[in-house]
Amino acid sequence: MKRIRAACLLQTICFQPKDDEPAEYGKQKVRQEYETYKTQMTQRGTAFKILEEVAQPDGSIVVKLKKQYNQQAVGDYFD
Repeated sequence: MKRIRAACLLQTICFQPKDDEPAEYGKQKVRQEYETYKTQMTQRGTAFKILEEVAQPDGSIVVKLKKQYNQQAVGDYFD
């Protein structure tokens, strides 16, 4: 029988503004969406580690992160 001892996801997420929004408003909404995403992961007890966060000229934010998968132990993935 096999059992998962540790697991995590490596994700690259792009938070981007909608095309029909004014530039400054779009940037604010993107930042707010990103902060909400991080808050939700914390509230749900999902372990995560942000590896890279890059703000783009168009207001989008590209984030590379390691994230806990299905409440599995993360082992030494975050070290």
